[in-house]
Amino acid sequence: MQPLLEQFGVSVGAITGVLAARGKEIDLFGVIVLALVTALGGGTLRDMLIDCPVFWTVDESFLINGTVTAVVSFYLVRVRELPRTVLLVADAFALALFTMLGTRKGLHFNLTPAIAVTMGVITGVAGGVLRDVLVGEIPLVFRREICLYATAALVGALVCVGLAKFAATAPWSYPGGISATLLLRLAGIKWRIALPIFRPKSIDLGP
Repeated sequence: MQPLLEQFGVSVGAITGVLAARGKEIDLFGVIVLALVTALGGGTLRDMLIDCPVFWTVDESFLINGTVTAVVSFYLVRVRELPRTVLLVADAFALALFTMLGTRKGLHFNLTPAIAVTMGVITGVAGGVLRDVLVGEIPLVFRREICLYATAALVGALVCVGLAKFAATAPWSYPGGISATLLLRLAGIKWRIALPIFRPKSIDLGP
């Protein structure tokens, strides 16, 4: 079941990379690169940090999946224009899946709970950050109007680790973390829920 979810996460990530390229005058090759960076970037950074073989160099099916998805999506999006909401919802699914993959891999390598959570957040958000930087946009995770992005990943990773530490709830750690991340992110999109913004009082230094 997990390999299927991993492949699905790569596909969704590649689709968000293609959608982010709309209106940027990027050719097919550039779109494929953007899709692969989005789909594989977070997991690549995670594996480098924990000093293990990068997942798509061990199993080339991830690279093939991302490339094929990018090409198919490229031509479909050219035929049918999709609303921006589709990008946000697709990105929410990718965020949830990638966060759980990173968290579970951290637990599999016997990292401490805090580090496993960190690996989950990195896996969830890094690909999107790289994607947005490459297209010249402020990354979603740093935009004021994008609600509960990294926060959703953090909460989901915490739920996953918390459930995994109790034998009775361990089987629910993966679906529980995905659900928490996805529901929190979608709630943020729908109801514009956001964390408080730091606005320091201006200091009057006098004349």
